[in-house]
Amino acid sequence: MYDLHTHTILSDGELLPTELVRRAAVLGYDTLAITDHADASNLAGLVESVAGVRDSAECYGVELLVGVELTHVPPSLIPALARDAKRRGADIVVVHGETVVEPVAPGTNHAACTCEYVDVLAHPGFIEVEDARIAAERGMALEITSRGGHNRTNGHVVRVAREAGCLLTVDSDTHAPSDLMSKEARRAVALGAGLTEAESRKALFLDINRILQK
Repeated sequence: MYDLHTHTILSDGELLPTELVRRAAVLGYDTLAITDHADASNLAGLVESVAGVRDSAECYGVELLVGVELTHVPPSLIPALARDAKRRGADIVVVHGETVVEPVAPGTNHAACTCEYVDVLAHPGFIEVEDARIAAERGMALEITSRGGHNRTNGHVVRVAREAGCLLTVDSDTHAPSDLMSKEARRAVALGAGLTEAESRKALFLDINRILQK
């Protein structure tokens, strides 16, 4: 199992990075990305801090992906910050998409989909097919989420991704211990979003390297 979207006490989560990794390991996760909320004020520190627990993750048998979630960043600044995150050693860059429950700046989805340094567009709300097609061409993934509120548009995201041929991830957007999903819960989120059994298996067992090495 994987989760490419989680938060710790380094932003608005409840757990230390190592505790989050340990809890994920117990649930059976093989790959975990820690992607705390980032902007120009804290990006460098986040990448450095999360990288410091790679050894702990390895001890628990989890591949840790050092990441950030660019959050409420003006669309015009997303490319520069995403590039800076990768330059500083981030394995994965997630962008906080245009969820229907927060005042995300219009154009954020488009900026993320057209940026070569962005790997996942989280909870993209009513994303347009044209942007999803760009994401598909780049090998970038759209997210199906279990997060309350953000998950209201999962069905739309699935329909658009299907039409555009876009990769999908199934993530938790974990902030608290109870947010981490079991294997059964992940499958329920995928099927509940409207994926077929075959599509669900593809999303749940996605080769993460297809996203990171695009």
